[in-house]
Amino acid sequence: MSVAPQILKAMENSSAIRKAFEAGIKLKKEFGNDNVYDFSLGNPDLEPPVEVKNAMKKFAASDDLGTHGYMPNPGYDFARAAMAKKVGEEQGVTLEGKNVIMACGAAGGLNAVFKAILAPGDEIIVPSPFFAEYTHYCANHGGTLVPAMTNEDFSLNLETIKKALSPKTAAVLINSPNNPTGKIYSKNDIKLLADALTEHAKKTGRKPYIIADEPYRAIVYGNKTVAPLFPVYDASIVVSSFAKNLSLPGERIGYIAVNPACPEAELLCSAIIFATRVLGYVNAPAFFQRVISETWNAPVDFSSY
Repeated sequence: MSVAPQILKAMENSSAIRKAFEAGIKLKKEFGNDNVYDFSLGNPDLEPPVEVKNAMKKFAASDDLGTHGYMPNPGYDFARAAMAKKVGEEQGVTLEGKNVIMACGAAGGLNAVFKAILAPGDEIIVPSPFFAEYTHYCANHGGTLVPAMTNEDFSLNLETIKKALSPKTAAVLINSPNNPTGKIYSKNDIKLLADALTEHAKKTGRKPYIIADEPYRAIVYGNKTVAPLFPVYDASIVVSSFAKNLSLPGERIGYIAVNPACPEAELLCSAIIFATRVLGYVNAPAFFQRVISETWNAPVDFSSY
């Protein structure tokens, strides 16, 4: 018996954040929850909104046949329609359910997208610093993650991104608000990034996607907002979840939204749906597709954060 060498190597470089989280659990047992401050995982310490709990009770008590059964791989039609409404409001464009694939959290969603778009040796550029697991998600599907340093204030540095571009670039992955820096990329930065990729496509014949990983979108303060991506770049994808805003990280419920203006949007959606199935996710959890379809816009007070 043996373990694959690439997994052994990856384990050696495993996330220090995850190790810190596990150490924190032990320390809390020893010293008490109030005496240990955990700055590792983005594991919310707010309870889910009462609307979510009430919906859980309702669907748990349901005797409707098929409530917990299989559904089409991209998810229930009503769940996809609800997420299309959500993303449409955020992005300022009209989406339909067919533009959305339900996912097993944002992590599952990113893996499905990477599986769908990456050929062996392809590259994904990511502004640095970034969520450490991105490296593994990319490697899972034969790709290479290419870091591009940000400016001192963690805003996008278009020069480092342009230098990182190559004929192998399949996508640029952005995370705003950013984990770990908290930086919200400006509308102007997003527009400049879109322009740079459009120019790159003219030179190489390959138009990279912009993939926005947005689980922290709702957690902003003051008059801050997260700039919409879809109106400024057609080859774009949003991946998100309800782990942070509804305090549901363990329920693994999220979605993938493909810009309806994306070239070959229908083919891309079909590829992501296929990837969801063959990666073994099969479909997003049935129970929580029902719950978030009714509660995705439940109010949450983030002031304690």
